[in-house]
Amino acid sequence: MARVLTGTQSSGRQHLGNILGAIKPAIELSKDPSNESFLFIADLHALTTIKDGKLIAENTHATASAWLAMGLDTDKTVFYRQSDVTEVCELSWILNCFTPYPMLENAHSFKDKSANLADVNAGLFTYPVLMASDILLYDAQIVPVGKDQKQHIEMTRDIAGAFNHRFPDTFVIPDARIQESIMTIPGTDGRKMSKSYNNYIDIFLPDKELRKKVMSIITGSQSLEEPKDPDTCNVFKIYSLLVSEEETLALRNLYLGGNFGFGTAKQMLFDKILSLFAVEREVFNHYFEHPELVDAELKKGAEKAKKVAQPILTKVRKCLGLN
Repeated sequence: MARVLTGTQSSGRQHLGNILGAIKPAIELSKDPSNESFLFIADLHALTTIKDGKLIAENTHATASAWLAMGLDTDKTVFYRQSDVTEVCELSWILNCFTPYPMLENAHSFKDKSANLADVNAGLFTYPVLMASDILLYDAQIVPVGKDQKQHIEMTRDIAGAFNHRFPDTFVIPDARIQESIMTIPGTDGRKMSKSYNNYIDIFLPDKELRKKVMSIITGSQSLEEPKDPDTCNVFKIYSLLVSEEETLALRNLYLGGNFGFGTAKQMLFDKILSLFAVEREVFNHYFEHPELVDAELKKGAEKAKKVAQPILTKVRKCLGLN
């Protein structure tokens, strides 16, 4: 049996890119009886950028509601809030004491913002160590990530390997599972769909707001009569990720045939999102409007997570004479 671990940062609501690239694949992995899945909401990581407690709590509930709406079975997975398992903070401090400064200095998460050090807090600098702790605390064997997180998994392996060299067989060395599809989900402006670019589509928005977002997708300027290249159109790219090859081909032919406008394509995408995610949108609203139900699910998961985390942390403490 393989133990699979996935974390979702609660820096905002989950958008279509998160759902297609991370949430749905993780839920599919959790359905495999040969896998043991640990899925968590990374609210501690969110503190590196958000200092508003009310916003973090709201984002956490929205993120958890999205997972539940997409069909996550919490009886068959360990679904928890990162901050509810405080053992991760102790392990993070311990691993910080074993992590060399140059390793953290070379992390992309730090280097991308190092031009203005006044904007870099210590949490951002040691972000990779907390991520390593998230993984090593549960003996995770497989960590599905996008290509942009590959370096962090490599750092986790290095940190665990160095600790194991001094204290043999303490940590399981995890493997990254890179899913190329995560990098190919375009946003409304054609760049990778991301909260930081504000180019994302939140499928759980009310109808009117969702339609406005879909209609904001940047397209070409060809007239209605002109044939259009579907492969250069953001609407077509997003639509093709949601439908069958047959439906994709049908839309392609409409583009190539002319007398087909971008506005019509956007309306088709909007209608498709509503039809495909009708049940999920309803379930999301139910959970989001009842945060006590979400908290109950996360608490149940945290209790299961602690049963795994505590013996591993105890083993680490014994290595260091901390008991």
